[in-house]
Amino acid sequence: MSLDRATAPNPLTPLRPAPPTSGLRGGLRAFRHRDYRLLWLGQIVSVTGTWMQSLAQSWLVVTTLGGSALALGAVNVAQFAPILVLGLVAGVIADRIPKRNVLLVTQTIAAILATTLALLVATGAVRLWHVYAIALCFGVVNAFDMPTRQAFVGEIVGKDDLMNAIALNSALFNAGRIVGPAIAGVLLAAYGPAICFGVNAVSYIAPLTALLLMKAAPVARQTGGTGIARLREGLAYVRGTPEVLMPMVLVGFVATFGMNFNIWAPLLAKQNFGGGATGFGLLMSAMGVGSLTGALGLAFTSRGPRRGLMFGAALALGGAELLLGLAGAIPWPLAVGMLFMACSGFAASTAMATANSTVQTIAPDALRGRVMSVYMTVFHGTIPFGALVAGASASWFGAPASVAFGGLITLLAAAIIGGRIARPRLASYRTERRARPSNSRRFFPGVSVDAQPED
Repeated sequence: MSLDRATAPNPLTPLRPAPPTSGLRGGLRAFRHRDYRLLWLGQIVSVTGTWMQSLAQSWLVVTTLGGSALALGAVNVAQFAPILVLGLVAGVIADRIPKRNVLLVTQTIAAILATTLALLVATGAVRLWHVYAIALCFGVVNAFDMPTRQAFVGEIVGKDDLMNAIALNSALFNAGRIVGPAIAGVLLAAYGPAICFGVNAVSYIAPLTALLLMKAAPVARQTGGTGIARLREGLAYVRGTPEVLMPMVLVGFVATFGMNFNIWAPLLAKQNFGGGATGFGLLMSAMGVGSLTGALGLAFTSRGPRRGLMFGAALALGGAELLLGLAGAIPWPLAVGMLFMACSGFAASTAMATANSTVQTIAPDALRGRVMSVYMTVFHGTIPFGALVAGASASWFGAPASVAFGGLITLLAAAIIGGRIARPRLASYRTERRARPSNSRRFFPGVSVDAQPED
């Protein structure tokens, strides 16, 4: 089924707001959907395990395997590069077959990969190329998992509760960012990285169980057109809808230059703040606290996409990273670094959740899988390039300079893109102002305040 652009929802039409609820009930209104509750509860366990693995993997590369900042960047490239190749294909699949089935397959494969890495590390057989290979396999899995999961949320909660569900998903992700690194930091110091990988492998039982208990959401299957044609249809929609395109451009810049904390944090902890494995865990947990605060603030206060908030948060992220780089260069105490990590987390969570909800709420149901595949390709597909830039700049100039450079680019991108979006609205406002009769015309008919004396 081809979606005619004329029948698609007009992105300029005001979106129908969520039901007017307030307080705790309003902030958790997406939980009234049974399948969403199952998805959320299953993922909170798995996300915690994933953050434990992320921290342990970075520490394994930098310490046990003797890797450099460039090696750390290469791992991130391997983990996120596949979405550049496979992400758009995954969006077509997400619009064709039951999303729950796709997620069951991806989560099962991820559990197998985590188990393999845990065994390699526990037996002492792990080598740096093993980490690269498994990171690449995780990247392939995530290329299909992430856009499918994003579109699945829209199916099971509907548009009225979508903004709230996205904010709660962000809160889930960042709660795991707090708990996971904190636990991993303690386990790393006491037992080494193998146990962190093992815990992550076991954590996949929770989302798999939740998915099996769900009732599969209905899928709007398309009956006409090839896969390439459907892919082009999704790309054409994104390209022709500025309200979707501009947030994606911002996300691309932020993800490339402003979200490289897996590169920066272990280097800052080891080389600048002197905190070791525990300090690394504290830095990442501080970022998680800030991110969780931002996500919960959106869940309890926001009723729809707010572009001004999105660009303002991106500006704040750039500023916080400039201060974090300064704190590492001086260096200031670890607590100061934690403060700026928390501020960065708050700003990043707010900006990304608002961008996500803006794109998903505007996108038509029949195109949401493909639109979100473009979004996730931009978001995660640009991370490998950012990881290489962050790793190389940290190796050449030090981690503080790398952080400050990323913050500066993020700040400039938010200012330029935000200004470009605001310019037509400002011009329209000025035109309306000129069209209105002035007070002088109302009180003194026939007298023009714009009249100029003749020469």
